[in-house]
Amino acid sequence: MKKKVFVAMSGGVDSSVSAALLQKEGYDITGVFMTVWQPDFLECSRSDDRQEAMRAAAHLDIPFLTFDFEKEYKEMVVDYMVAEYKVGRTPNPDIMCNKHIKFGLFLKKALAMGADHIATGHYARRKELNSKNRALGYELLAGVDKNKDQSYFLWTLGQEQLSRVFFPVGDMEKPEVRKLAQKLGLPNAERKDSQGVCFVGEFDMKNFLKHYISEKRGEVLSEKGEAIGYHDGAFYFTLGERHGFVITKKTPHDDPYYVVGKDSTKNTLTVAHQKIQETSSAREIVLRDVNFIAGFPPDESKKYTARARYRQPLASCAIQVKDDVVSVVFDDPRELGAPGQSLVLYDGEVCLGGGIIA
Repeated sequence: MKKKVFVAMSGGVDSSVSAALLQKEGYDITGVFMTVWQPDFLECSRSDDRQEAMRAAAHLDIPFLTFDFEKEYKEMVVDYMVAEYKVGRTPNPDIMCNKHIKFGLFLKKALAMGADHIATGHYARRKELNSKNRALGYELLAGVDKNKDQSYFLWTLGQEQLSRVFFPVGDMEKPEVRKLAQKLGLPNAERKDSQGVCFVGEFDMKNFLKHYISEKRGEVLSEKGEAIGYHDGAFYFTLGERHGFVITKKTPHDDPYYVVGKDSTKNTLTVAHQKIQETSSAREIVLRDVNFIAGFPPDESKKYTARARYRQPLASCAIQVKDDVVSVVFDDPRELGAPGQSLVLYDGEVCLGGGIIA
């Protein structure tokens, strides 16, 4: 009996090539397109995406299914995102989409329908650990293509999910994937990569939030606490931003201002000319909702690396676990990231897991 794999097919080249590679390896493949909630005020590409996924499935001569997760996506991803912004945090909806939709609902439904595994087009790798006679679990590794590595978005995965997941393009670089798609005659071989929020696409976050959070004018403060301008709602901003607020006390020769602090209760932003606060205190981050992929914390005596944003350069750090509180201490002062963002931890190529910046 061939093992059954349900492949999440988005209409893009990565997931289509993933299906083709697994088919070539002899698996029984079913393509699955997931429909999710789309705001009526944004241009919807869902029908185009689904059509492209269907065309790829037809070319590979594999069954094609559509799973409707519209209600769950709205509740678990969109409502979460809006709620986080309302209280002044900066969430990452892609990570919640992976956790709840792709590796939550999709995996659960696929297994219930008889699948042995699921697969996605993520640029990441799964490594099975073995001793002589027994399996020791799985590691999540960064994708071979450093420009496309998506392990940052997968830190919420655990052993149960990894035991059921394939990442067929994780060992490839994007140009190779395109070339293989052309060789296989896939109809979406030249299709442009999708950008923006998981499933929804590109949009201006501030304009999106204004449909759910009313504008509320507040003061822009200097580091000394002096009112030097105004904004239309502290909850629309994240640390490091340099646009969207108005500075009224300025000269033509002023350097750009960056958001270095915000108080959602008082509805104020604090700005400065320096984006990164080079202070000795800017080294430690406390995490909440922590997940270690191995199922247990790493060795605290070792050094690791971490990033607080996708594609941010990795920085050397130590991990501390005390009374169930996990904190990360960087070797050098750095821009620490905004509360609500994800901090993801690595040991070389191995993604150890991560947490939400408290």
